[in-house]
Amino acid sequence: MKWLKFLCLLVTLPLLLFSQNSLEVKDINKWMQRLFEYHVEQKGFTLLQMRRFIKLYVEQFDKEKSYFLEEEVQPYLQLSDDNLQAVIQRVKKEDYSDFEKINEILRHSVERARKFRQQIKESILHEGNESLSMVRKERLEFAKSEEELLERQTAGLRRVFWSHRKKMSHATKARDEKVLCMIEKKLVRMENRYTEKGAHEFSLNILKAFAKSLDAHTAFFSPEEAFEMRMSLEKQFEGLGVILSESVDGALVTDLIKGSPAHTCGKIHINDLIAKIDGESVLDLTFEDVLEKLKSKNGEEVHLGISRFSTEQGGCLPIWYVALKPRPISMEEEKLRYTYEPFGNGIIGKISLPSFYENADGVTCEGDLKNAIDALRKKGELLGLILDLRENSGGFLNQAVKVASLFISNGVVVVSKYSKGENRYLRNTEGKSYFSGPLILLTSKLSASASEIVAQALQDYGVSLIVGDERTFGKGTIQYQTVTNDKAEAFFKVTVGKYYTVSGKSTQIEGVKADVLLPTEYSIYHLGERYLEYPITPDAISSLYKDPLSDLDQKTKRWFEKTYMPRLQPHVSFWQKHAVLLQKNSSYRQEKNPNFQLFLKKQEAIRESISMGNEKNFGVENVQMEEGVQILKDMILLQAQGKSSLP
Repeated sequence: MKWLKFLCLLVTLPLLLFSQNSLEVKDINKWMQRLFEYHVEQKGFTLLQMRRFIKLYVEQFDKEKSYFLEEEVQPYLQLSDDNLQAVIQRVKKEDYSDFEKINEILRHSVERARKFRQQIKESILHEGNESLSMVRKERLEFAKSEEELLERQTAGLRRVFWSHRKKMSHATKARDEKVLCMIEKKLVRMENRYTEKGAHEFSLNILKAFAKSLDAHTAFFSPEEAFEMRMSLEKQFEGLGVILSESVDGALVTDLIKGSPAHTCGKIHINDLIAKIDGESVLDLTFEDVLEKLKSKNGEEVHLGISRFSTEQGGCLPIWYVALKPRPISMEEEKLRYTYEPFGNGIIGKISLPSFYENADGVTCEGDLKNAIDALRKKGELLGLILDLRENSGGFLNQAVKVASLFISNGVVVVSKYSKGENRYLRNTEGKSYFSGPLILLTSKLSASASEIVAQALQDYGVSLIVGDERTFGKGTIQYQTVTNDKAEAFFKVTVGKYYTVSGKSTQIEGVKADVLLPTEYSIYHLGERYLEYPITPDAISSLYKDPLSDLDQKTKRWFEKTYMPRLQPHVSFWQKHAVLLQKNSSYRQEKNPNFQLFLKKQEAIRESISMGNEKNFGVENVQMEEGVQILKDMILLQAQGKSSLP
C-alpha cells in the first residue's frame, strides 16, 4: 500500500549529519517534568500512569513477545499499588534502579536468544524451501516456557529469512548464509541499543516509554527520528536524494527522490549497489557505517562508486563513479497534485493533497491549492471539485485552517481547548470563499488529524460532502512539538489540547462520518484512534455558528462585529438533504460496476489472508476516484436543476 511504502521510505532516508543531543541520566526527570507541564491531562505521576510506564518499558524492546518469559516480567507488570507508589518515589528521587533491574533481565534474554538463533539458522539452511508455516501471530501474552520461546523465535527468523530471500535476484547456499548473517547483524544492532550500558540510550529508552504512557500521541524522539518527521512535515531536506536499504550484498539503492542530485545525474538506478565512497570500499562496512560516511560529508561533494548485478554475466559489472553534491531537495511527489476531466460545458477538478505542509521557503499546501484551482479554471469552467484526503494523515494545524477557509466565507474553523481551560479560536476572516461550487472530500480510515479538521469543518458548514470509509481515523488532539526545530535541546511531541469544529464536535475516537459510503482499500484494516493504546477520551463543546467573539478585546471585537459578523458563513443544508439520494445512486453504480465489484472481491480476499496471518496485496485500482467523479456529476446536475440554495 502507498502509505506503507512511504513509511519505509522515511526509515531509509537519513543522509544528513544529525545533531548529537546526548542525554544523561540526570536529564530524565527534567524532561519528564517538562512533559507533565505541557500535557493536557497528566500533570504528575499516578499509579495508572506508572503501571503503563513500566509495561511500555518492557514492551518497547519485546514487541513481538519473543524474548522475555512470562515468569521474568510478570513481577514488574503486576506490581501492587504499594510497590508502584514506591517506584514513583524512587523515580522522583532520580533512582531508576527498577528499570536497571529490567535491563538485567533483558540482557539475559538477549544472551538466550542469540544461543537459540545459532541452532535456528542451521535448521533454516537445511530446510531448502518455504514449506513450514509463515503465519505471523499477534501474541498477547509472554511465553510460558523456553520451548515456546524457541518456537516463536524460530517462526520469526524463518519469516524474515524468506522475506529477504524472495527479493534476491539469484540464490545460492553461500548467499543464504549471507542473508542469515545480515539478519543476525540487524538483530544484534537492535539488541545493543537496549543492552549496552550507555547513559544516552538508557535515558532515551526511559523517556520514550514515559512519554508514550501519557497518551497515544505523546512521544520522545532520537535526532534521527526527529529528522524523518521534520522532512515529512516540510517536504524538503538537504541531501543526495538516494534512498538506501540494507541488502545481502550491502547498501542497495531502493529509490531516488525525483529532481534530486542522484536522480538528475542519470547514472544511478534502483537496485544499484554502493560499493565505494570517496575511493574507499564500503562493501564490508555495516549499513550504519555506510550511512555515517555519507552523513559526515556535511555538504561536501561525494564520490560514489556504483556497482550493479548482471544476470547475463552472472556477477557484478565493473564499478563506475558518480560525483554528487548535496543540495536542498523538494519532495514534489509528496506535494499536492491535480488533474481534471471534461463534463458538460466545463470541467471537474481532482486534487490530491497528501498532507498539510509548509516550509521555510514559503511553500505551503494552501498556496499550492489556490494555484491548482487557478490552473483548473484556465482549463474551463470549474463545475465541481474533488479534494482527495484518503492518505492525508495530517500536518500543520494553521495550514488545515487555511485550506478549510478557501471553501467558506467568515467563520470559526476550529477551536483549540487547552489544559487550563483557555480556548483559542481559529477563524477565516477573508469574507469570501475561494471556491463555492459542488465539493467532495474523499476520505478513508487513514485520513487523520489536520485532514479531519478540514473534513469536519466543511461538513459542519454543509459546503462539502464527505465520501469514503464509514469514518476517518479519529485523532482530535493537539500536540506541541520540537521536531521542526533542528537546534532543539531535545525532540518530542506532547498532547497539549483538544480541538473542536464549529458544530462543537470533536473528531476524537469517532472521526468524521461519511455522508456517502464508498469503501477504500483501508476499510478492511483496524485503523483508528480507538485501536491505539491510551487514547484521550472524547467530549464536545457548544456550537459556534454564531461566533461569540469571547476571546477578543473590546477594540478588536468592535471591528469584528462591523466587518466580520455580517459575512459569517451560513450553514448550508442542501447537500445533506440530498445525501440519501446520492448514496442510493452511488450504491447502484457500485453494484453494477464490474471494476468496483472486483475491488470488493480483492478486499475480501485480503481480509481472509489477514485472518489467516498471511496478508497478500492483490493490487487495487483507483475506483474510488472514479465513483467520486460520478457522485460529483450527480451534485452538479442537482444544482443545475435549480434545487440548490448555495450562496
